[in-house]
Amino acid sequence: MKKRIPIFLFVFFLAFSIMILANRAESSGGNEANASSQNQNVSELRKKAEHGDAIAQCNLGFMYSIGRGVPQNYSEAMKWLRLAAEQGYAMAQFNLGAMYYVGRGVPQNYSEAMKWYRLAAEQGYATAQCNLGFMYGEGQGVPQNYVEAMKWCRLAAEQGDARAQHSLGIMYHRGKGVPQDYVEAMKWCRLAAEQGNEMAQCDLGFMYDEGQGVPQNYSEAMKWYRLAAEQGNEMAQCDLGDMYYQGQGVPQNYSEAMKWYRLAAEQGYAIAQCKLGFMYSIGQGVPQNYKTAYIWISLGASNSSGDLHKNAAKMRDRVAKKLSTKQLNEAQQTASQWKPRDKIKK
Repeated sequence: MKKRIPIFLFVFFLAFSIMILANRAESSGGNEANASSQNQNVSELRKKAEHGDAIAQCNLGFMYSIGRGVPQNYSEAMKWLRLAAEQGYAMAQFNLGAMYYVGRGVPQNYSEAMKWYRLAAEQGYATAQCNLGFMYGEGQGVPQNYVEAMKWCRLAAEQGDARAQHSLGIMYHRGKGVPQDYVEAMKWCRLAAEQGNEMAQCDLGFMYDEGQGVPQNYSEAMKWYRLAAEQGNEMAQCDLGDMYYQGQGVPQNYSEAMKWYRLAAEQGYAIAQCKLGFMYSIGQGVPQNYKTAYIWISLGASNSSGDLHKNAAKMRDRVAKKLSTKQLNEAQQTASQWKPRDKIKK
């Protein structure tokens, strides 16, 4: 039950900023009254937008992007966002960058995304600064540059942006753009974790688990893993399963380990699928069941690569020898039809 190794990861926030400042429909009547009120609000918003009001243009663009009060239309969304962005409105510049990044209403274009994110970032818009840092870290639209990535993530992190704080922590942890420093990594991950960022909570738990930047403390590791796991984070669910399996920070409990591995496995997390299958194969925390073991290990092998894939494939083939031809065919069919579930919160 070897622990995972943290992956260098930026958390990229693609969701549009929402700032509907025009008159909002109030739920003060039935559906007809609400629909009438909403139509009136859209009409008033459009008038303001057509007269050059940048906030109204941005909000109208947002409404077209999600189909709120108007039919969803990415081309119209682009039109209104661009008008607001060209007036220097930072939120519109950010949202226009997001449209280019994902290719909505326009062909995907990282260079254009960078351009608009930068304009918003230079005005101090934290989410744009975070995304700009992400793109430098990944080399999207620009040559990869960890120093620039650190610069922009730090600017956002110092404004309290949790995603940027977490990204900054991971860069310190991995020594990307700065010398490796677990203490600084802990500092920034903690700030993000205390805001409820699930990935930061998971990574903070890992650093307590491994004693990186702090004395090793399994109880603290459990605390942060659990907070992330209860938000549905599959990596934390698997880590929590490890703690129960190994009896670290809690009494050893195979049934609890199974519970958390299953939650992660059902979301498609390959390591958890393999661990769940292994426990079924030897009957830990659950009655031994080779057929179910085969299904989960097969899924883990299919969803993984490298050493994990090789080891899972070997384990799957060993379990296959315990099955009849009929059982094996049924297990293979079940695995082929399996679909991951949406994020599972506890």
